[in-house]
Amino acid sequence: MRKLLLILTVLVPLLGGAGWWYFREQALPDYGPAYREYAYVTNGKSNTVSVIDLRTFEPAKTIAVGMEPTGVAANSKKNEIYVVNTGSNNVSVIDAEKNAVVATIGVHGKPYFIDVSEDGKRAYVANSASANVSVIDLERRVLIGNVRVGAAPGLARASPDSATVVVSNRGDNSVTLIDAKLLRVRATLPVCQQPEDITILPDSSKAFVACSGSSQVASIALKNSDATSDRVLALLDVGKTPVSLALKPDGGELIACDFDSGSISIIETGNDEVGSSALIGQNPTHAVIALDNSRLYASNFGSNSVAVYDIDLGRRIATVAVGSRPDGLALSQDQKYLLVLDTQAGDVTVIQKRTPRKLEPTEYSLLTMIPVGLQPNGIVVKAFMMSAAAKK
Repeated sequence: MRKLLLILTVLVPLLGGAGWWYFREQALPDYGPAYREYAYVTNGKSNTVSVIDLRTFEPAKTIAVGMEPTGVAANSKKNEIYVVNTGSNNVSVIDAEKNAVVATIGVHGKPYFIDVSEDGKRAYVANSASANVSVIDLERRVLIGNVRVGAAPGLARASPDSATVVVSNRGDNSVTLIDAKLLRVRATLPVCQQPEDITILPDSSKAFVACSGSSQVASIALKNSDATSDRVLALLDVGKTPVSLALKPDGGELIACDFDSGSISIIETGNDEVGSSALIGQNPTHAVIALDNSRLYASNFGSNSVAVYDIDLGRRIATVAVGSRPDGLALSQDQKYLLVLDTQAGDVTVIQKRTPRKLEPTEYSLLTMIPVGLQPNGIVVKAFMMSAAAKK
């Protein structure tokens, strides 16, 4: 039998209700001996990655990487994690089965984020101080090229069909579109001010780019087989300082976190219209959406809390207190646990979603707080079955 955790649980009621404290014992499920599920957290001031075992919610390992690790991504096709080291201008490759660094790949100046193609074969790193994007062959773990883009690129995002890489150039207010097969620039499009975060629709037909400097989101048509050309379709006015985007898994709606408005803006992706907005908390920075498209979770950097927004009802239904300066978020594989990076506190808050009985409110409870390193920057969850060779 798996051990029982004694959990101090906070019932977070629907807005307007009353909450109370109570104790509850809960058995964690039995996943089987070959199952692994880890959260990987980059610690910018510790030069490490913290590994958290999500079967037990305990620290599993601390891995030394390069200097000032920031972005982190998982490969969906193999058991590897990739960490961007901003201070040493390289990428650490972590074998998730061994939880050890197995390769270090040099890139160019001041990278912050990494994105892995859907087929798991390539990774793209925007180098903000070098005005280029490094392309990594993940099978051979080598750098295969650098593509020149605009000034101060922040993020390079691969389309789901692995055909296009969309790059936000913060220094010259443009977006570069790279042909991923030919590794050459297909188009450079002027957009709005200080473009940063990028999301792409599941069918790879459109990209959306948040522009924090002009409080807009750009909608961009991507060239495809039906002769659609690369072009800006619309500049959508949202709240002040949109810093990140979250796309519903079905692709129908896009949510922008408006940092200086304390709100979220909800964009209809089919017709490029801002459908509504809602107050969410003080200085929202990131949001994640459940796989069933029902719930949005937003970290409120300025109020040390996470807001829970019911997408179907169109309103915030709960607010959960977390640690100091929450930022990055990730959901567990089963969607029952939300992991919150507390950047100032140096820990990860784990929030549990409990399925309610009929006519009872959904309950969100504080499961635990797990210490990590100094200035945690990024988080990713990787769930997998151990290979036969690794189990020996």
